[in-house]
Amino acid sequence: MSPTNRTVVVTGIGATTPLGGDAASTWEALLAGKSGVRPLEQDWAAELPVRIAAQIAVEPGEIIPRPQARKLDRSAQFALIAAQEAWKDAGFTARAGEDLSVNPDRLGAVIASGIGGVTTLLDQYDILKEKGVRRVSPHTVPMLMPNSPAANVGIELGARAGVHTPVSACASGAEAIGYAIEMIRTGRADVVVAGGTEAAIHPLPIAAFGNMMAMSKNNENPEGASRPYDSGRDGFVLGEGAGVIVLESEEHAKARGARIYVEAVGQGISADSHHITQPEPSGNGIAHALQNLLDNSDLKPAEVVHVNAHATSTPQGDVAEIKALRKVFGDDVDHMAISATKSMTGHLLGGAGGIETVASVLALVNRIAPPTINLDDLDPEVNADVVRGEARKLPEGRIAALNDSFGFGGHNVVLAFRTI
Repeated sequence: MSPTNRTVVVTGIGATTPLGGDAASTWEALLAGKSGVRPLEQDWAAELPVRIAAQIAVEPGEIIPRPQARKLDRSAQFALIAAQEAWKDAGFTARAGEDLSVNPDRLGAVIASGIGGVTTLLDQYDILKEKGVRRVSPHTVPMLMPNSPAANVGIELGARAGVHTPVSACASGAEAIGYAIEMIRTGRADVVVAGGTEAAIHPLPIAAFGNMMAMSKNNENPEGASRPYDSGRDGFVLGEGAGVIVLESEEHAKARGARIYVEAVGQGISADSHHITQPEPSGNGIAHALQNLLDNSDLKPAEVVHVNAHATSTPQGDVAEIKALRKVFGDDVDHMAISATKSMTGHLLGGAGGIETVASVLALVNRIAPPTINLDDLDPEVNADVVRGEARKLPEGRIAALNDSFGFGGHNVVLAFRTI
């Protein structure tokens, strides 16, 4: 088999989210339809128009040693926790080279973030203004760099085949995983650790998103605020955390006796070139990404029985995605169980694609689709089979799932996974 046609598989998963400190607890909460959104109790939130968010369930300080944590932005802390879980889950016992089953020169890391070290930047600026130059941390620059999460994961695991950081707003995490698939498929690496992370729960981003009318202001009902596809939706809820997976060539995974979750079929990418924040309303850009996925893989439309939708709970975005699915898949959309897990996790921006990939993989492995919560009145323009109320069993046989991610600037990324 030529390097450009290598089959790519998923062998490890890891996450830290508003629903749980690892992938297992997050998945359990998703199936149970639990919300991770709650009131912001920090003093700085009192004057904000938006006073809710999906904050992390387990603080990284409970896991990462304090001396190490002090040198890492919160986004890098999340990424490191999720990557370490995924690495261990894939069966590796030490960093590359020390674990002889993986060659560091054949190991890559692709960890994305939509915003990067924004909390470090803003907090250190406050210190500069209030306490002076000498009190600014010497670790500030390596902490605020958008590539800091990827770099720290690469250093931790010993990755030398390439360490990369796609930055494509809310499509970043999915783009990272798509890039990792191509690294393996084209022979650059045998193993790649990939995903997304974000830590932007801070007064400035919340004020900015709120003033552009992108976020829900349902402060009185935090758990019910994120409501994708509902006629009463009024914007997304900001979340934080990370989702990371380990990808391998099938031959490498089998050679070391690894447990294989699913096949990573491929990716489809496009750009709307329409508006800096609004999606192209007809869904044409998204449809192009979906068609690109089909044209460059052996995925059959009838195999797709589940979609983990981008579905942020914004009026235009939720509908454009459904229109695009209809344009490309036609009546096949009728047998796709569509889940909007942001109804529970909130929107993790650049981390969303990572966490939702973990959910997509587990949906295929367990053959069950998580529910979409807070969906009381389905938008009549959403002519699709949205899983609501409770989780739904997926069919037997060889099945596939899509994970859709779209970002400000018109970035569209679609990933596909399939049972082995």
